[in-house]
Amino acid sequence: MKFSLGFFVRESLRAMRRNAAPSFAALATITVTLIVVGVFIPIVQATRGAADSAQNQVLVDVYMKLNATNAQDRRVMGELRQIPNVKHVGFESKAQVLAQQKKQNPVAYQVLGNVNPLPATFHVSPKSPSDVLAIRAAIMNAGGSGHLLDPAIGKVSNHTQDTKKLLTVTRFVTITAAVLAALLVAASVLLIGNTIRLSLYARRREVEVMKLVGATDWFIRWPFVIEGTIVGAFGALLAIAILGVTKLAVLDPLAKNFVLINAPRTIGFPALIIVLVAAGVAVSALGSGLSLRRFLRV
Repeated sequence: MKFSLGFFVRESLRAMRRNAAPSFAALATITVTLIVVGVFIPIVQATRGAADSAQNQVLVDVYMKLNATNAQDRRVMGELRQIPNVKHVGFESKAQVLAQQKKQNPVAYQVLGNVNPLPATFHVSPKSPSDVLAIRAAIMNAGGSGHLLDPAIGKVSNHTQDTKKLLTVTRFVTITAAVLAALLVAASVLLIGNTIRLSLYARRREVEVMKLVGATDWFIRWPFVIEGTIVGAFGALLAIAILGVTKLAVLDPLAKNFVLINAPRTIGFPALIIVLVAAGVAVSALGSGLSLRRFLRV
């Protein structure tokens, strides 16, 4: 005998009504878990974004001698670009450096008149933040000679210790965020799976009776999978509603007044809705189908 999808859906809804308490427990568990996931995802992204932003600010500043000519500037530009793992070389002329400093402290530079005591500067960006120390070493000790890359270079920024500390901290933040995300996902799957398993345990007699009268495994399993899908979808929608109200009532007003809240770029709310609904449905449906296996062994 063939049974349509509508039959299995009706059986799932009827079972949910008959077993309201276990179904509500699964729904509440899924909702709370997805709320935690919905809050945790932007936090991890903001933390990772802050770490990446800090790493992107790691540069090697190369200061030319005060009497360096334009030809020497061009020559050093070419030499810096030839260093392995250099992504970009920015250049600020003596006039540009002076103008920038005057904006920051006009009173201090007013007494200098037309005198410019500041050198032209190159800002060397590495392809990866971890390459910055090697690039600095290549400039300071060209070819292992113990001399600077070019005689026209006057000084190279010396922030070796600060750079090492920054790279260590950002690496620790990235690893910690990844570990916490993995633990949260594992805890969420186990929590939802155990709740679904308890719900199925309360209905084990029903499964045994169906098995004994000749029902196939998939005939028994489909209503539970559909029930898990429905519960997961409703749990996700409820979690999204709570997160949406919290966002509109709390986060959006705060973001207008606090730059730190508004600054991080995280997942958009529509994308977060898709992630949470997909996670709720997938985990619940799979949990129902897989947890039922032990009760099918009659």
